[in-house]
Amino acid sequence: MEKTKTSTTIVECAILIAMAFALSFIKIIDMPYGGSVTAASMVPIIVAGYRHGLKWGLLTGFTYSILQLLMGLANVSYATSWVAAVAIILLDYVGAFTVLGLVGIFKKNKNQTPVLVIGAAVVCVLRYICHVITGCTVWAGVSIPTADGMAYSLVYNAAYMIPETVVTVYVIALISNAVDLRVEKPVTKKKSENVMAILNGALVFGIAVLIDFLYLFQQIQTEEGFDITLIVNSNWGLVAIITVVGVVVGAIVYFGTKIVSRKKALA
Repeated sequence: MEKTKTSTTIVECAILIAMAFALSFIKIIDMPYGGSVTAASMVPIIVAGYRHGLKWGLLTGFTYSILQLLMGLANVSYATSWVAAVAIILLDYVGAFTVLGLVGIFKKNKNQTPVLVIGAAVVCVLRYICHVITGCTVWAGVSIPTADGMAYSLVYNAAYMIPETVVTVYVIALISNAVDLRVEKPVTKKKSENVMAILNGALVFGIAVLIDFLYLFQQIQTEEGFDITLIVNSNWGLVAIITVVGVVVGAIVYFGTKIVSRKKALA
């Protein structure tokens, strides 16, 4: 019985790894010096961790990291020393993607949606930290300016990790709201319309914030890299308008979703 369960877990994790790998090729935004916003490619690994626990989550994340490493071996060739090469492998790949399995800490927690949302956000932050460390050390002087390397790494990696995190959290919340992942064979469940309303409203506001961030990121770019002081020359009126529009439209979407849900319930 135990052997059968283990075999089933291996097969399921393998399928989730394949899904994550396939989704990683669907890039919404592809940054010039590495990093991209994908079609929620981290979600399958997070699901594996939540369903099967820390051990399987980390193993799934590690396996996925090796696949990502194989696809990005060309990047390792830019390392200026063997120490730098090891750092790239361990932080930009192995560490950055293995940490996704840490969601396994919350294995089948009864508060599925909250822990998955929090867990997804936390592991995304951990992945971001891994990339920031290599950015300000290994990549400084290569693809990142040596001067202000930390600041540039923080901003550059945030430019794709923030939207990647938003996409990941949103999709994992959608899945969690529709499917019970705690049981051996996932089954659909009654959706919480309140959660859907919050998600839809938050998505609209998140898009507005993302537009603001990308605009400000563009404003500080220079031929040598970037100059954070240039941010003062940004059109803050435009930023404010985009933010306000995001809040207003997000609120409209939130209340609109609730109204539609109530009408459906009464129909």
